[in-house]
Amino acid sequence: MLETGGPSRDLASFVLPQTGALVEVADPAQPYVLLDASGAVVEPVSAFFAELQACSRPPSTMRSYGMDLLRWWRFLHAVEVEWHRATRVEARDFARWMAIAPKPVRTHWRGRPASPKVRPTAGSLAGVPNAVTGRAGPGLKYAAATRAHCETVLRAFYDFHLDAGTGPIVNPFPLGRERRRLPSAAGRAARSSPGGRYRPSVPVRIPGRIPDERFDELFVALRYNRDRALLAFWVSNGVRAEELLTCRQRDVLPGEQLLGVVRKGTRAYQQVPSAADAFVWLRLYQEEAWRAGVPRGPGRWLWWTLRPPFRPLTYHAARAMFGRVNRLLGSNWTLHDLRRTAAYRMARDPKLALTDVQWVLGHAHLSTTQIYLPAGRDEIVDAVRAHQERQAGGAGVPVVPAAGYRPDSLDELFGRAW
Repeated sequence: MLETGGPSRDLASFVLPQTGALVEVADPAQPYVLLDASGAVVEPVSAFFAELQACSRPPSTMRSYGMDLLRWWRFLHAVEVEWHRATRVEARDFARWMAIAPKPVRTHWRGRPASPKVRPTAGSLAGVPNAVTGRAGPGLKYAAATRAHCETVLRAFYDFHLDAGTGPIVNPFPLGRERRRLPSAAGRAARSSPGGRYRPSVPVRIPGRIPDERFDELFVALRYNRDRALLAFWVSNGVRAEELLTCRQRDVLPGEQLLGVVRKGTRAYQQVPSAADAFVWLRLYQEEAWRAGVPRGPGRWLWWTLRPPFRPLTYHAARAMFGRVNRLLGSNWTLHDLRRTAAYRMARDPKLALTDVQWVLGHAHLSTTQIYLPAGRDEIVDAVRAHQERQAGGAGVPVVPAAGYRPDSLDELFGRAW
């Protein structure tokens, strides 16, 4: 018998305990482990990670799934329910809690609270757009996309243990109820596989991009040649942020204007064409870095920190660099907006085939590349303004009747002056 009711929990004042952790380990067979409140390894999650690894999922996917599972484990610890005894009551309350709960504030690595400059404001929660980008910043609560991703991960986790016979006999996160089939004349068929019952609706948004004039302001605000080289590559070849940051020095082929990257999903090595100015900025950065003592060699990392002790540049460090420029300009661009900008520029070029754009971006399906075809917000606004100006300019122009018609006769026939 399915449980659809249960005791009502006070979710408004519910505080998620910060117990347990997702730990990265130096083991290629098990990149991540989840620890419970007592510090013990959660074996059901380790078995699920092994399944993901067998399905050729990258470590970044395991980390993403692990963060959702950690949140669920903390919730179960707070309500004092074992993972294999969780019912749809707990799943329902967890979905309700994520809809109203504030996001935790990340603590600085030195132990002090996060800077107020990077903390979401109440205006961003209310949907107030940024004055420069026109985009609302992250809110104080979990976004619908985060909640939907978490529901999908937990449903897949329990489906795995349901098939293995190691979990509950019923998945706490069920699929949505089947829609009533409409007559064929209506032209609408029922969905073959409904989504999760507790999965929120995620709004479909046009991928944002950085306009050319705004990108010039962003580029000028950069202080170092390393950062200029990074942005020049990102905006010219459209590779993902982590794909560029994991390049080696041997991957640079300036004579052919190619840069070798390891693709995120397939882990395949691919050489993508890049702009000539990106290699110029890269050479300027390399000369400065080598004189400062950065390791040099074909197998060495391509991107390093600017100050000793020199370490490979990580995604979080590059994001912090980009955040400093954003605060200087009062904008809220992201690193992924650079990939979207490159994709938009290539997709809007009529002389460049869409399949070529798909190959450069590393998309598995052409439908993903087609997302970047629609015009951005600025282009739509400019087009509508031009339309309004044409309408206003044409309103005062008198209409001249065709040859052979007398204006006075047309005025008497239609009741208006020509």
